[in-house]
Amino acid sequence: GCQKDLRPMTLDISLAHRFGNFAIDVSFQAPDGITALFGRSGTGKTTVVNAVAGLLRPDRGRIRVNGNVLLDTDAGIDVPVHSRRVGYVFQDARLFPHLNVRQNLLFGARFNPMAGAPSALDQVVELLGIAHLLGRRPGTLSGGEKQRVAIGRALLSAPRILLMDEPLAALDEARKAEILPYLERLRDELDIPILYVSHVVPEVARLATTLVAISDGRVVRHGPAAEVLADPNTFPVLGRQEAGSILVATVVGHDHADGMTELSFSGGRIFTPYFQATPGTTHRVRIRARDIILALRPPEDTSALNILPATVRAIGAQEGAIVDVSVRCGAADLLARITRRSLTRLDLREGARCYAILKSVAVARRDIGVFDERRS
Repeated sequence: GCQKDLRPMTLDISLAHRFGNFAIDVSFQAPDGITALFGRSGTGKTTVVNAVAGLLRPDRGRIRVNGNVLLDTDAGIDVPVHSRRVGYVFQDARLFPHLNVRQNLLFGARFNPMAGAPSALDQVVELLGIAHLLGRRPGTLSGGEKQRVAIGRALLSAPRILLMDEPLAALDEARKAEILPYLERLRDELDIPILYVSHVVPEVARLATTLVAISDGRVVRHGPAAEVLADPNTFPVLGRQEAGSILVATVVGHDHADGMTELSFSGGRIFTPYFQATPGTTHRVRIRARDIILALRPPEDTSALNILPATVRAIGAQEGAIVDVSVRCGAADLLARITRRSLTRLDLREGARCYAILKSVAVARRDIGVFDERRS
């Protein structure tokens, strides 16, 4: 609850810019970790990132990273691109085809006197798991490997901030699954803020510390990722398909005979299909709103393994046949998507007690990530 307000804000961004008849006007602050700029294509996310990089000068704006002012149009400050110390990772890796991986990495270090030190290179290589690739040329790498090298090159320039513009967009599901754990490591092990552009909810749910939801050039919601995702009024703005919430839960143990993993959180225990994890470790589990059923009484004789006592916290304001309901289980908020007819029939209103029912098979392996312990 009150903890998050004590965390220092490492990013302070406020921009206004007009392109023809499209205007962008955003401002937000965020603590350390991954700040995800989230929204549909064409809403202004890349504009924000390009302004931080210095590739675009907004009509009006202020950009501060860890207290360093990169831009303040009122004060006439506009730090040139090469002095901003920004690491930028694009959708396509943009590696130099004629250089091998080691040479590509060291190219990042040319602006950074410290990065040429073997220790810096070794650290980045270890962090990203790319030691076996050092002698290879980019043409022989998979998309996921190329992106890891591109991230390494950006890190070796000793950036104040890492900018990532849809870094997984060009990758297939298997490559995405391979690179996500490395992005989690960057979030948890580096003291560099990361500004991350995405329009994919599962990705953001796994990675984001802070979520800044942008629609039509405006910030519609921003705050800690779990809070924004569990708000029933966030999703009508951002597309309803992928609505869901994040549960932070600890592994209790595994039942190998049944192929299940048991997790506990403040609202009870849940079972998911087995995933490899040490008992006692904490994970973020994304639960889609459409996979939760609400009931007034605990059902008997059901195949669903997860039946959690809950209280209705908020009911979405959206029109139409479907409504999102936020329910509180322990200290966690879950989002359930139900029909308006069910809402009326069950007479659900704020404060009403109910049960949230979740099928174990609804939780996919890609929806389980590492919890960023340091930033909670």
